[in-house]
Amino acid sequence: MIKIIILSFSLLACVTKTEQNITDNEINMNHSNIDTSKNIYGFKVEALDGSIIDFSSFKGKKILIVNTASECGYTPQYKDLEKLFETYKDKLIIVGFPANNFGEQEPGSNNDIKTFCTKNYNVQFLMAAKISVKGKDMAPIYQWLTQKELNGVLNTEITWNFNKFLLDENGMLISKFESKVNPLSTEITDKL
Repeated sequence: MIKIIILSFSLLACVTKTEQNITDNEINMNHSNIDTSKNIYGFKVEALDGSIIDFSSFKGKKILIVNTASECGYTPQYKDLEKLFETYKDKLIIVGFPANNFGEQEPGSNNDIKTFCTKNYNVQFLMAAKISVKGKDMAPIYQWLTQKELNGVLNTEITWNFNKFLLDENGMLISKFESKVNPLSTEITDKL
């Protein structure tokens, strides 16, 4: 009788231990199915020339995203953005997003913007097609950049032209810089 009781307790202990292992394995499997990367690599956007900018092709490089305008007091930052790009192009991608959200300072077409950037600043870094960076028609990539639930880092707003977002080599948001922060400032270059 004692052998039967001991055997019963042993079997019960084995079942309990097995159930615990299954529960732990199920939990681990569920966590491995959750995508917590919060990176930008799922985005593809139209470029000024009509081609596609595929952010997944930038893996391993930092990315600086800037909303731009041709008729803004900060427009001369194009020169500094180009210098930053030339200096760090082995490890940094810059993508400009023309937008007409502030003071109607980007009224032109994609072709007008391309001509302006080339003629006045010899821009070689990537320029996306004109989008909206705020409001009801905000482009999906800017929704991602400004909403913590999507980017995993911060909630913010685009306050004016030439706001800047820096992403790391894994496509994850590092920080945002206001318009007044020059692209060549140490606030940015120290993070490259």
